[in-house]
Amino acid sequence: MKRILALVLTVIMGAALLTGCGSGGASSGGNAEQSTKEAAADIKTVTDGVLTMATNAYFPPYEYYEGSEIVGIDAEIAKAVADKLGLELQIQDMEFDSIITAVQTGKADMGLAGMTVTEERLKNINFSDSYATGIQAIVVKEDSDITGPDDLKGKKIGVQLSTTGDIYACGDFGEENVEKYNKGNDAILALASDKVDAVIIDNEPAKSYVAATKGLKVLDTEYVQEEYAACISKDNEALLTAVNGALAELKADGTLQAILDKYIQAD
Repeated sequence: MKRILALVLTVIMGAALLTGCGSGGASSGGNAEQSTKEAAADIKTVTDGVLTMATNAYFPPYEYYEGSEIVGIDAEIAKAVADKLGLELQIQDMEFDSIITAVQTGKADMGLAGMTVTEERLKNINFSDSYATGIQAIVVKEDSDITGPDDLKGKKIGVQLSTTGDIYACGDFGEENVEKYNKGNDAILALASDKVDAVIIDNEPAKSYVAATKGLKVLDTEYVQEEYAACISKDNEALLTAVNGALAELKADGTLQAILDKYIQAD
């Protein structure tokens, strides 16, 4: 069974920035920050002085609503990147399958939504360096006889539309066996009401949904491992360079890991 699609990360620019920033000894941190600010001076954004992030805010802990505010891992990372670039962050909530189009058409500067780099997506959009590792997990009812991916053959599988869970499930088990929903939570509710036999979705949201829905569990068996990155228009190379520089600094100073640790408890 085909288990994993090829994942391609655009790392060359980030590597170059890291090499340049690491050559200054004790002063390299200051040089890195200066380099990022210089790169930011060349970027163009949808709104002057603002970094507009497109997301689908129903993907905890990466993005979700706390009252009327969108919070989570991606929101905090985007805010930290915007601060590095001297920009104000603005977040737009939309359906997941609209994010790439919004970035392509200039309605948003970048998309952060627990989005995985794939060869198909790279035909239409650029991706930053990876900022987190994700796992596609399988959610079933507690009394289900499904124990792993091999047991999904011939079953009805729920997914979130246009996610990698959707792509993998259709490729491995046939599109006729896949039910697609606009939100991950809708797929979970379909499982709870016996409309599907299992849901394939990212592991961290899966744990959040299961905690809020009685009678479900996340299987211990991983389905696919993947890398998350920010998507950016192919017409905005300057922004890609600046975002990669900011991410490199956030990794180096521990900010990125601190954000991940805040939301994700080690098993």
